[in-house]
Amino acid sequence: MVYQKLGPVLLYLNWKSNFNIKKPGENSSGFFISIKMRKLYINYIDSFKGLSKEVWWLALITLINRAGTMVIPFLSLYLTQDVGITPKNVGVIMTCFGLGSFIGTWFGGKLTDVFGYYKIMLFSLFTTGILFVGLQFLQDYYTICAGIFLLMIVADSFRPAAFVALIAYSKPENKTRSVTLIRLAINLGFSAGPALGGITITSLGYSGLFWVDGSTCVLASILLLFVLHPKKAKVMDNTKNKNPKSAYKDVKYLVFIASMVLFGFCFVQYFSTIPIFYNDIFKLSEFKIGLLLAMNGFLIFAFEMPLIKYLESKSYAKISYVIFGLMLVGLSFIILNLFSWSGILVIGMLLMTIGEMIAFPFSNAIAMERSKRGNRGEYMALYSIAFSISHIFAHNFGMQSIANYGYNTTWNIITIISVVGVLLLLILKRITKLKQ
Repeated sequence: MVYQKLGPVLLYLNWKSNFNIKKPGENSSGFFISIKMRKLYINYIDSFKGLSKEVWWLALITLINRAGTMVIPFLSLYLTQDVGITPKNVGVIMTCFGLGSFIGTWFGGKLTDVFGYYKIMLFSLFTTGILFVGLQFLQDYYTICAGIFLLMIVADSFRPAAFVALIAYSKPENKTRSVTLIRLAINLGFSAGPALGGITITSLGYSGLFWVDGSTCVLASILLLFVLHPKKAKVMDNTKNKNPKSAYKDVKYLVFIASMVLFGFCFVQYFSTIPIFYNDIFKLSEFKIGLLLAMNGFLIFAFEMPLIKYLESKSYAKISYVIFGLMLVGLSFIILNLFSWSGILVIGMLLMTIGEMIAFPFSNAIAMERSKRGNRGEYMALYSIAFSISHIFAHNFGMQSIANYGYNTTWNIITIISVVGVLLLLILKRITKLKQ
């Protein structure tokens, strides 16, 4: 009886203390700001709810693996300054890097369908760690080419296996957000990797860099062994097609993959030709260029998951979101030719980032859903291969185009490529209904 009378008063006092309510006449702006911030925080946390613990473990393993891949940003410097290889030969070595990645992704998909995602992920992580440590002992140009090629074959066999694992560990309604969580882990890892690599080189030299890099891969494999062992991990989706269709004979999927190659062709320019454009035309320092690129990572970390959750609540098809994302990326190049104001660089980066945040998770979700038609490893490998192809050709194309035709023409060409990608997706949307 006493509680019933005092209950409303106690609730009011508790509410007042939590939200810092002001007395009449006092400035109440802080109160409203507090409520808005609290609501944003709750919505952000809610966007992560519903994901399985296995997906969280896979994200942590991905974070450790990507943060440990600190050799890659310093590879060119190591080869020229420490080993003494000419820049021209470094270019050939980086081609071996790209080709190894391409073959490793394809091979990883095939092996995943035969041996399962768990064994391939475990083998890839552990063996990559050993190969990273051994790479420092190669000092001859040809052996380094072979070593880098082999390393990337083993390392990137992890990618299709991880995608198939993500399908298995995710509920159907959470697959897009699961992909988004893995993307957050990758972005955090890539952000932390160069910083940790710089500290390691300063304190331990390049030899220490290879040891630390290899150790993190082995550590990730040990964590995988303990937390995602098939006897412990709970599989949410174990769908298998008794009459699997080859991804390479799925014409509609191949059209989708072609559009992803074009998307990747445009996207990777922001990490090769665009920084040179910032410096050459707008005279931005390395520090300011770094800030612009850091903005991309921060926006993805802060807003991608809530954005994806919001878009998933709408009734639009996933392919429509991919089309919109690719349009934004293309628009980010158009505006570079329309304005000479330096602030347009921020707007361009913002458009590209939003386009990336929308296109990548939903295109990945489409690939995962389409993979039910056949061997999942093969389907997901082909999705990853699309971006490997972009990496192999897009960087060199962008550089050559700038050298021969200038920035304006290059951006116009990239815009046309994005338009072709959008048209392919529109045709695909018209002739087929991909499962939602």
